[in-house]
Amino acid sequence: MTVPDRTLEVLATGPLALIQDLGRPGLATAGVSRSGAADRRSFQLGARLLAQGYAAAAIEVTFGGLAVRAHGDLLMVLTGAPAVGTVDNVEVAPIAPFLLRDGHTLRLGVPSAGLRTYLSVRGGIDVPPVLGSRATDTLSGLGPDPLRVGDVLPVGPPPKSFPVVDVAPVKPLAPGPLAIAAILGPRADWLADPHLLAATWTVSSRSDRVGIRLEGPPLQRHQSRAGQELPSEGVVRGSIQVPSGGQPVLFLADHPVTGGYPVAAVLTDADIDLAAQAVPGQQLRISLTERILDRAGER
Repeated sequence: MTVPDRTLEVLATGPLALIQDLGRPGLATAGVSRSGAADRRSFQLGARLLAQGYAAAAIEVTFGGLAVRAHGDLLMVLTGAPAVGTVDNVEVAPIAPFLLRDGHTLRLGVPSAGLRTYLSVRGGIDVPPVLGSRATDTLSGLGPDPLRVGDVLPVGPPPKSFPVVDVAPVKPLAPGPLAIAAILGPRADWLADPHLLAATWTVSSRSDRVGIRLEGPPLQRHQSRAGQELPSEGVVRGSIQVPSGGQPVLFLADHPVTGGYPVAAVLTDADIDLAAQAVPGQQLRISLTERILDRAGER
């Protein structure tokens, strides 16, 4: 077997480090969630800065702590939550490609805001795909295992195109409350007052890639639904499901394909990526609308 001449050796993982791309679309009817990068926008930005397609897998680092050593010269970029990266105690610029030379080590600190940092490598992390994707699905167990110390990750061949952008200015994440928008429905009528969902909630420490558990005053069921149960039905990323206890759950990348609790609202697509950066203990302010908003230009 030929040993790749460009690899990344994992020296530390932090709380959680996963290989991710944009997941497995179109398989929900087979019971397979899409999964993929929790913050798709940050993942895609890393790919664009390295002039490669979105099929090139990156490393999703939760709350910093990753350390990797290069074998071969590797062009990289850091996007998402601003975790300080250092090479031989020299800080590297975020959201700008940099070269990690053969034998040198990149270390990530804890982000000053946000939760998930993406380390993209030109050529992509070239592990074997599962059902057409290299994404790790933490709910089903599909895809590569979470990274462990001692793992050696092959890096694919660089694309023929060359990077043409030195740095990408983006709106920085802030440690304060996150404001997100949601579209009311489809099961808002199961709540006594669905508009109470438009409130400030606290992100629970029990949150993960499956969903963000929100803590606050419990939402009550409508009296006409007392004692009723909703048959399982399809759910999507961004769904805000309200279990019987009244504490909402906001589904993220590794959500199940069906759910049996009412979905009172669904996040706008742009704000799903923002919510994926919410840190336990941080506040989320939800605003409700009855129509789809185009908020892409606001970020």
